[in-house]
Amino acid sequence: MSDGELARLALAGREDGYRRLLERHRDAVFRLVRSLVGDSDAALDITQEAFVSGFAALKRYDPERPFRAWMSRIAVNKARDWARRRKVRSFFSRAVDIDEAITVADDAPISDNIIYHRAELARAMRAIATLPHNLREVLVLRTIEDFPEADTATILGISGKAVETRLYRARKQLNEILGAS
Repeated sequence: MSDGELARLALAGREDGYRRLLERHRDAVFRLVRSLVGDSDAALDITQEAFVSGFAALKRYDPERPFRAWMSRIAVNKARDWARRRKVRSFFSRAVDIDEAITVADDAPISDNIIYHRAELARAMRAIATLPHNLREVLVLRTIEDFPEADTATILGISGKAVETRLYRARKQLNEILGAS
């Protein structure tokens, strides 16, 4: 069934329509949010919040358009809201960043190659996290989530030319950051 048909089922009160839409798109939305916020626990909460909001607003979904792009726009907005709330809380609490928390070591031996690639991935994700949110969003949507330019523009509410410009600037800044470290 298409996403539009599943949405119509859901709007008709069929729980399996909601369930199948969620199963079909939750992983992609979670990956997008995690890439934007850099915190898996927060990304899970934001993803759930995005689907709750999306399902509550399902009447406004146009079944002729891709559901994933529509949900991604909601998820990006929820991630922005989360970032704003986090910034305000951080300002007032001066709490230690959660990324500094101690991680539990895995006892299984890891090859040098895996260690190197994990370290490089972590380095790249830290560099992406330092980009301004408007550049980070475009970079994640176009490069990591592989959205077409038109869908990225729709999700972010900007023009296709703005997507091109921001992607160019994001890649340039990312190269400068990674080259300097």
